[in-house]
Amino acid sequence: MSSYRAQLLHLRRAAVQALGAYPLSDPIVQFIGHGENTTFKVTARTEAGSVERFLLRVHRPSRHGRFVDSGAAIDSELRWLMALRAETDLAVPRPLPTRNGELTMTAETRICSVLHWMDGRRHSRSPRPGHLRLLGNAMARLHDHADTWTRPTDFVRIRWDWETFFGDTMQYGGINAAQVWDLLPDGLRRTFDRVAKSARRAMSTLGDGPDAFGLVHADLHLDNALFTGGEVKLIDFDDSGTGYRIYDLAVALWELRHRPDYEQFRTALIDGYSAQRALPAAQLDHLDTFIAVREVAFGLWFVGTAQVNPVFHSRLPRELAGIERSLATLLPCAERSCRGSPLGWKWGLLSAVDLPETYIRCARERDSRG
Repeated sequence: MSSYRAQLLHLRRAAVQALGAYPLSDPIVQFIGHGENTTFKVTARTEAGSVERFLLRVHRPSRHGRFVDSGAAIDSELRWLMALRAETDLAVPRPLPTRNGELTMTAETRICSVLHWMDGRRHSRSPRPGHLRLLGNAMARLHDHADTWTRPTDFVRIRWDWETFFGDTMQYGGINAAQVWDLLPDGLRRTFDRVAKSARRAMSTLGDGPDAFGLVHADLHLDNALFTGGEVKLIDFDDSGTGYRIYDLAVALWELRHRPDYEQFRTALIDGYSAQRALPAAQLDHLDTFIAVREVAFGLWFVGTAQVNPVFHSRLPRELAGIERSLATLLPCAERSCRGSPLGWKWGLLSAVDLPETYIRCARERDSRG
């Protein structure tokens, strides 16, 4: 594993080289983060003479699966953003083409893309139900657009099905998913296997018809939503693809699921979504199953990335312990839901007296993780 500093120096060189292809001058490049992609804030002068801010992404190879052309996938993401801006009132990032009119360019073997900067405040550390209501409504409008948009014939994105979540389709940190499974502690792997079984039943029940399955954001939690002036802006479409619509709702609630006031957030998200678009009870019944699926996806991604990123490696034991505690709470709910129990997604309506002690203990532990 190369040092964190060495990785950043290499990727910064790629970023600076990439900027030469864009209609920008006198750029000031500031590092933001090095996780899935490596991102930089760029302040530069445009051809019109104004000084503006941009987000430059240096994309990780094979980010969208081992069998997907990364260049085509990134180009498809950017074309969906352009369509959303042209055909809806949703606030999403605006891609900046190169001087040659391309949406991406390659530097140091890495594909790079540039987006206009979006202002706003994240509320992942200070969430209120109103934020989830706004997010739910925007999510529904996103799904509505996806239902009617005619995709380009060469549109390529991840298909978020059972094989992608639990098979050997993805790469995490440049490591094939099957190898990442082998790196899991034995107990956690058995837990992930239980989630896989519940997810297979849920996905089989839902099917892949247009009411349940379509183009989704796939990473729309509160860190990927910017709030300003009573509106929400949706960012980071890097995971977008075709998948289960209920998964988008699950991701939005994923980090809130074990809070004592979770019911307020769940209700607000569903109310916001339902005000714009119907949300069948048959899909809601599997909400906890898909939150558990998100925990598995996050766990595999974190374990794989920890093999090549020293910062992730240092945090790995804590993250895996938190995932295990979370799934100890979620799995009984997911398994009951998949067997048709009335508990399902509505367990948040029950009082603490009604819940098994393990639910309460694990919820408190996860909430204290910070």
